[in-house]
Amino acid sequence: MNRAAYDAIAARWDASRRIFAGDERRYLDTMLAATPAGSTILDLGCGTGRPLADYVIERGYGYIGVDQSAGMLAIARARLPDVPWILAPIETFVAEQPVAGIICWDALFHLERELHEPLLRRCAEWLLPHGRIMLTSGGSAQAPFHDTMFDASFFYDSWPPERLRSLLLELGFEPLVFEWTHQPDGGRERGRVAVVASIGSKQRRVLIMPGATPPVHG
Repeated sequence: MNRAAYDAIAARWDASRRIFAGDERRYLDTMLAATPAGSTILDLGCGTGRPLADYVIERGYGYIGVDQSAGMLAIARARLPDVPWILAPIETFVAEQPVAGIICWDALFHLERELHEPLLRRCAEWLLPHGRIMLTSGGSAQAPFHDTMFDASFFYDSWPPERLRSLLLELGFEPLVFEWTHQPDGGRERGRVAVVASIGSKQRRVLIMPGATPPVHG
């Protein structure tokens, strides 16, 4: 789903993703904070790899990118030819080895919500002890819908944030960050939640549920 649409906008998408947006760098730093240098990060729905892959690799981590869009991966390979770029839908991809961290940024909400639990369960199985995941999800109980980006139509679906948090806890994740990036406005903006969570971590949870005020980060 959405493969042809991402192929069609690959060049425009890459041009728009040269730098971090919003608090993306803070979320990525939180995910990497407990990750040993040299270990491997798996990026599910990696797109052209920019800017997340660049940042991860520059800090000495191994990186594997997975995406279903051949157009996106062609751009990624041209820029970073030594990186393993895997053409596959994230909902059917199977990791061949454990990893220290998983990124699923702006990808989970492109799948039907019934596929979210199986994918997150596999992520929990692939992560090494104390490994971390960084993801985004939709921010409301909105029914599945389509919206446009660069004049192409894309499918979106998500569980409400409360259900996502419960699901993560059921799978053994401990959320370290769970906060709004965009709140639903009753119109086109359905909301977006950012999550960083760990497996087997004893760190204090920082849970920001919908309706709450996010903490101030220095």
